[in-house]
Amino acid sequence: MKERERCSWCLKDDIYKTYHDEVWGFPEHDDRKLLAKLILDGAQAGLSWYTILIRTEGYARAYDQWDAERIARYGKKDIERLMKDPGIIRNRQKIESAIKNAQAYLRIMEGGAGSFDHFIWKHVDHEPIVNQWTSLLQVPASTLVSDALSKDLKKAGFSFVGTTIVYAYMQAIGMVDDHLVSCWRRKH
Repeated sequence: MKERERCSWCLKDDIYKTYHDEVWGFPEHDDRKLLAKLILDGAQAGLSWYTILIRTEGYARAYDQWDAERIARYGKKDIERLMKDPGIIRNRQKIESAIKNAQAYLRIMEGGAGSFDHFIWKHVDHEPIVNQWTSLLQVPASTLVSDALSKDLKKAGFSFVGTTIVYAYMQAIGMVDDHLVSCWRRKH
């Protein structure tokens, strides 16, 4: 039986294929999941995405199932606990960033934005941008929209949210559909 045609970046193994087929590019609107994915994308900085994918369950466990209120209150003992946790990337800056990002997330949730979903998705008028790429070489590392979202996230107090990380985040949460036109997961 012939395998479905997929974006070539995910053909390395079944973990990538599952992520591609079931997560990447699906519009996400659950606030907790949006925070989780943002923290995971920040943790990926300088590493392969595979390194994070194989640790997603470890991250959820280590970060109290992405409970922002709990994460935002983490102190020195929690940082030391996380620095010893083999289920995550044990990088102090990235751990401190997750705490800082949970705090910024809560400020947005308590502020006038209404939800983190609205804060993020307003950058694309609440509709995914559907690109028409035929090759991975055409897919940009960042765009004017990721530049603007990155700037707004930084202004709100987030870290590890440079424009390249933010563009990858936008792809992951379905704000941007960058499935190649030949991919079976492509929305037409």
